[in-house]
Amino acid sequence: MTDLFSVEGKAALVTGGSRGIGLMIARGFVEAGARVYISSRKADVCQEVAAELAKVGECVALPANLATEDECRRLAAEVTALEPELHVLVNNAGATWGAPIDDFDDAAWNRVLDLNVKAVFHLTRFLRPALEAAATDDDPARVINIGSIDGIHVPIMETYSYSASKAAVHQLTRHLARRLAPRVTVNAVAPGPFESKMMAATLDAFGDDIVEGAPLKRIGRPDDMAGVAIFLASRAGSYLTGAVIPVDGGIATVA
Repeated sequence: MTDLFSVEGKAALVTGGSRGIGLMIARGFVEAGARVYISSRKADVCQEVAAELAKVGECVALPANLATEDECRRLAAEVTALEPELHVLVNNAGATWGAPIDDFDDAAWNRVLDLNVKAVFHLTRFLRPALEAAATDDDPARVINIGSIDGIHVPIMETYSYSASKAAVHQLTRHLARRLAPRVTVNAVAPGPFESKMMAATLDAFGDDIVEGAPLKRIGRPDDMAGVAIFLASRAGSYLTGAVIPVDGGIATVA
């Protein structure tokens, strides 16, 4: 059973790994014995977080702004030079935007879709050779895309491009799962409310109502997110692909 859920010795890249959901996953992987590479736009923050995680395991910072195809290509090349066989890719880097519908212009769409959708596709395709090189018949490589329950139900706030982007991530996950099988599995996690910079405004405004409306009566904890990521990256998750898993305390069942 210990081997079934083990990620020890696996190489993993977590984008947006310096804070929020990405940091929860990166920390879980490091503590579970994986070699972890984290990427984020702010180089100083990325380096600082990697140094902190390296105190308990293996973690290296590879800063990148994944909103462009060229940066996705560059990061993939850096990762492949260090890890010709990459076992796990976590596409977590993302952005949100909130504004009244009358003020929701092209900038509100382009910034979010470039990072939340296009970067997921580009980075996955550029890292596909390294992922396939790491795969075995019994243990395929893994891509874990971070979607959102806002891509499943209509969110409270006016975040039109964000909710649309996360619905796109869920469908892209299914499409890539079919294309990359059997060497690579592709699944998505759809988080509900977790403590993060992206969720701060929502939790400040509606936190009590969200907790009250959630069947499990709380917001997510870091180990909730680390747990599902470790499951998907371990042999326990090797027969699952094309799935979108809500990690939301049951909110998607009542929203």
